[in-house]
Amino acid sequence: MTRSAPLPWRAGSILAALALLLFALWLGAASGETAIPMEVVAKTVANRILGTDYALDPIDEGIVWNYRLSRAVVAACCGAALAVSGVVLQSLLRNPLADPYILGISAGASTGAVGVAILGLGAGALTLPVGAFAGSLVAFGLVSLLAMRAGRGTGAIILAGVAGSQLFNALTSFIVTKAASAEQARGIMFWLLGNLSGVRWADVTLALPVAVIGLGVCLWHARALDAFAFGADSAASLGIPVRRVYAVLICASAMMTAAMVSIVGSIGFVGLVIPHAARMFVGVRHSLLLPVSALIGAVFMIAADILSRVIIPGQVLPIGVITALFGAPAFALILSQRRAAA
Repeated sequence: MTRSAPLPWRAGSILAALALLLFALWLGAASGETAIPMEVVAKTVANRILGTDYALDPIDEGIVWNYRLSRAVVAACCGAALAVSGVVLQSLLRNPLADPYILGISAGASTGAVGVAILGLGAGALTLPVGAFAGSLVAFGLVSLLAMRAGRGTGAIILAGVAGSQLFNALTSFIVTKAASAEQARGIMFWLLGNLSGVRWADVTLALPVAVIGLGVCLWHARALDAFAFGADSAASLGIPVRRVYAVLICASAMMTAAMVSIVGSIGFVGLVIPHAARMFVGVRHSLLLPVSALIGAVFMIAADILSRVIIPGQVLPIGVITALFGAPAFALILSQRRAAA
């Protein structure tokens, strides 16, 4: 029987993780084309939250609070949510290549969001996140149906996901080309590559609860995810209600992906690479794997957002470009190490 970690060790680990996340947020609020001293960031937060009265340049204070800090918080939520979704999908499907991007969930969410924004689907009754959530569920349902028709091989779901991604990406492009104005098309195509430029505190009120609730739901089912590592039949033999747990966790992953896509667009490789990196540190027990993946994903996205603002002077790159530039080589390295260890 595996013993639980001593309470002081757990408390120290939690404090260290929180300190790392806070430092990343602090650095994200200070970094940009015009660097702002980290002391100014701390004083701005103190003025806004604690009600202190530090004398600060109003422009610097406005940049930190209204633009950079909210952007860093949403980046952290996005990274955490996508990483946790990747862990869940890889565990449920028992496939190391599963993630929201490859399985078409991100593409479906993009199509749903664009359909609401441009075509006015729902006649105003649907919000962008609801449209994205509906699109993500439709995409995953289509991919699952196609995979079942193709067979039960481990690669069937991935091949179906690639086909589904291409289909929904094509639908999105068709909607944009057919119905969007030139200005709408430019904004949406930039958004689809991953864009945090327009993020404000209103977006935090969606991203933060979704990320926290999604992580909580997945942690609640950590034991079930451990059981799924041996297959659905083994999980059922251990008393896990397979269909209910499968439905809840798929919906949680779709909800997190859809919410983040509706805010920042489609971002690849985070849900694919981060879970593998986390397993290298803490192994496969989901009670540790899920929070560690969330932490690494949050810090990675903040770092990617910082790079997107400073790598080319005077220009902001789509954050999806940065995650792909670092994610693809990192995944290739992980694959080569797994093959060498086999």
